[in-house]
Amino acid sequence: MEILPMHQDLERYLRARRLFKKFTKQKKLFISSWRHPSLHTELLEPKEMKIFSFRIDDKYRAIFIFRDSKTVEIIDINNHYQ
Repeated sequence: MEILPMHQDLERYLRARRLFKKFTKQKKLFISSWRHPSLHTELLEPKEMKIFSFRIDDKYRAIFIFRDSKTVEIIDINNHYQ
């Protein structure tokens, strides 16, 4: 699995919240197995939009879409409980 480079705003968001190290760890896990149980990967509603998320930590999630069968793009990082 390949993850496309993130937009700079998303990297700034991670760094401002001191999540970059956690994100990097989860990203490596995602690349090896995007359905790994500790990522808590889920298909978001509405399901036909095919937008997914995976857990960075208990509070934050990375939102992503598949560009093709082996490439994803992270389109957002957000607080899961807003």
